[in-house]
Amino acid sequence: MSGGRFAGKRVLLTGCVANIGLATAELFAREGAALFLVDIDPRVAGTAERARSLGAPVVGFAVADVGDPQSVERAVADAVAELGGLDVILNNAGIQRSGVVEEFSIEDWNATMRINAGSCFLFAKYGVPHLKAAGGGAIVNTASIAGTHGGPPSLSGYSASKGAIVAFTKVLAKEVGPAGIRANAIAPGWVDTAFNDPVIEFLGGQAAVAADVAANVPLRRQGSPDEIASAIAFLASEDSSYLTGQALIVNGGAG
Repeated sequence: MSGGRFAGKRVLLTGCVANIGLATAELFAREGAALFLVDIDPRVAGTAERARSLGAPVVGFAVADVGDPQSVERAVADAVAELGGLDVILNNAGIQRSGVVEEFSIEDWNATMRINAGSCFLFAKYGVPHLKAAGGGAIVNTASIAGTHGGPPSLSGYSASKGAIVAFTKVLAKEVGPAGIRANAIAPGWVDTAFNDPVIEFLGGQAAVAADVAANVPLRRQGSPDEIASAIAFLASEDSSYLTGQALIVNGGAG
């Protein structure tokens, strides 16, 4: 499509084969963005096809490990070659591993930090020079209210990784602001996706989560991937042109 908020914008998105990432790819495609999609899951090719069908003028993709420096450097270079530059970086890739601290493995801790927080650092490291070359841009990192408020029992590793994203984003905004680059984080609460299955199982199943939502979320429901994608688009767009260094909480009003 020729119109839309992101017409003429070149957008790199990670973590996009399902859930919030897929909804984000679809929204940006509808809004006219040229997209480069990165995921370790080969199904990213299907997301690319979906984005093309929705009107994205250019769509490229890479199957890559977002926690590996060489893979990220190569993915960014491929994105720039495919799109002709970068205007927006959306760091959505993430994993969730659950377990109380004395049972949580060192391997799971390291993997959680490497993918969740590490990927945000790496795509900023290799992507910011291209945003500067474009004369400015936007970075949106997917955090969580687990990183702003602390998650439920069993999510110490996940919460730490998302808290790291929030802190990293705040400092990144100070570093890149003079170049006309904004950096913000999105902090979703409960979202109805399969991504949360590990913690749902630990907490006792869907009934337990429904009870928690009923007791603590004023809107009395979980969010949808489309609602989170809309918030990401807001932070990436000129609609938030004076907003940077923030963690936008999208959790239905839960304290």
